Amino acid sequence: MTEENNKKGLGRGLMSLFGDQADISTDKKDSSQKTKSNNPYLLLPISDLARNRFQPRNLFDDKKLEELAQSIKKNGLIQPIAVRPGKKKDEYEIIAGERRWLASQKAGLHEVPVVVLNLNDTQSLELAIIENIQREDLNSIEEAKGYDRLMKEFNYDHEKICEFMGKSRSHISNTLRLLTLPKEIIELVNEGKLSAGQVRPLVGRFNAIELARSIIKDRLSARSIENLVKREKEKEDEKLKPPKKTDVNILLAQQKIEKNLGLNTRIVSKKNSSGKIIIEFSNPDQFEMLSNLLVKKK
Repeated sequence: MTEENNKKGLGRGLMSLFGDQADISTDKKDSSQKTKSNNPYLLLPISDLARNRFQPRNLFDDKKLEELAQSIKKNGLIQPIAVRPGKKKDEYEIIAGERRWLASQKAGLHEVPVVVLNLNDTQSLELAIIENIQREDLNSIEEAKGYDRLMKEFNYDHEKICEFMGKSRSHISNTLRLLTLPKEIIELVNEGKLSAGQVRPLVGRFNAIELARSIIKDRLSARSIENLVKREKEKEDEKLKPPKKTDVNILLAQQKIEKNLGLNTRIVSKKNSSGKIIIEFSNPDQFEMLSNLLVKKK
């Protein structure tokens, strides 16, 4: 199968690609190893399978792996594992389905159903990345790294990733932006301590790590984080605003009042020539003195 046809298969989905190549025969195993049903899958010893050298997924949740193992023990392995001929005799390298392979070992299976695909190293890596990205339980950082590898190693652009993954352009862009977060925050997402929704507002923030720690400590929701970051940004923008120009005559009047009263005074003027005079006092004596000046005695 040509590389172009292979990519079209990926676009239709992994199972359609399996169907395109499911009837491939190899010199290592004969057709007698097909399952007893009419499907084209092979049953291979679980020990004949080896992990994918290009596996993009680094983390497997032990609890979920155990749950899958229990399901396989009860119902069997329903979805076959995609493999390709390995370098050693009687060895097959897993392309997609390493999690199912690990769970099958925990479940005590001796044989697993597989579909054999003839893919080169590049196609194997590409398919492994796509299969992992399509998993619902893939965390956002792993998903972002998958997109990043597709772009860097296969010259994918956003439009092509959207087509293959069935995701919107904004989702692809927002997910890729997570990789610009500090390493410490990325690790917190990988560990499941923070979600993509919680850390997305932190992208580009100078105090992202400090905010991330506060999120965990105070158990802030994604909405609360957005509001917090918004308020901080407003404060920063306010500080960056150039100081308002004050009329020289107003400054002189302010200084005269302060000199005569001995109290801190601030005159606030508005565009319509209105405004207010703020005079501060710090003890009862100052208040009484100011009151006597402002209140006309009868």
